[in-house]
Amino acid sequence: MRETKLTRENDCWKGAFSAMASPCEVLAEGVGEATANQITRAVAEEAWRIEDKFSRYRDDNIIYRINHAAGQAVSVDTETSRLFDFADELYRLSEGLFDVTSGVLREVWRFDGSDNLPSQEQVERVVARVGWDKVSRAGDAISLPEGMEVDLGGIGKEYAVDRCVQIAAGLTEQSVLVNFGGDLAMTCPRADGAYWAIGRLVTGRDEVADEVAGFFELYKGAIATSGDANRYLLKDGVRYSHILNPKTGWPVLKAPHTVSVAAPTCLQAGMMSTLAMLQGGQAQAFLEAQGVDYWID
Repeated sequence: MRETKLTRENDCWKGAFSAMASPCEVLAEGVGEATANQITRAVAEEAWRIEDKFSRYRDDNIIYRINHAAGQAVSVDTETSRLFDFADELYRLSEGLFDVTSGVLREVWRFDGSDNLPSQEQVERVVARVGWDKVSRAGDAISLPEGMEVDLGGIGKEYAVDRCVQIAAGLTEQSVLVNFGGDLAMTCPRADGAYWAIGRLVTGRDEVADEVAGFFELYKGAIATSGDANRYLLKDGVRYSHILNPKTGWPVLKAPHTVSVAAPTCLQAGMMSTLAMLQGGQAQAFLEAQGVDYWID
């Protein structure tokens, strides 16, 4: 059963729930308990709606229908079409490194901390089924070659944060922070120029657990974080992160453990943090060239 919990924390209300495999929280200042509860519930309902609609783990949504259409065209609604438009933009901006069809690579990669790497032949068989450029779109319809899949998980949580911020802003003029597992955004500045303080989680290395390394001080906009989340393989002294190059089917080497980026919206921040991770050892140079505020570990 999906539930929300509301507690008083210092000078604000804190709503909590789970969605998209993440702990989610809503912080609201300057409102009463009834309004705080209304905001929390509205945010949770939207997060759950998006999760149900776009999760690849369900067998009753649009993603399932597309992935199991055996090459036939499937009509999609405006919201889904716009997310595919954004995926297409990311594919072009990254020169093919961000690809929502790359999820099938999980068939040969198991990032369980072992030294079990797939063979080149195994990778090549699966990577042949990857490539956003092989997807056909016409009007409101999309079709994939049989055996291919789409997965919007790479942008879904950031999209959900931005949607929920819009909903919260419609319920109060006071500042509200929406934080979904470290991807977060706020509706408007806090009273008296204060900031929201959010623990900056650094992904643990190898067997070391995640830890909080200081705090973000967010005055406006959004922050998104990408990291390897302790998913890796280790063979002959080389650490293989779960960040995969969809062109080769192999992990991006020398990628940072964690990249966080600040931007006006969570989608924009997530785009930059994800693209930076895909640059591997050139992540910091990429971020410097973009002129964004970032934190890298």
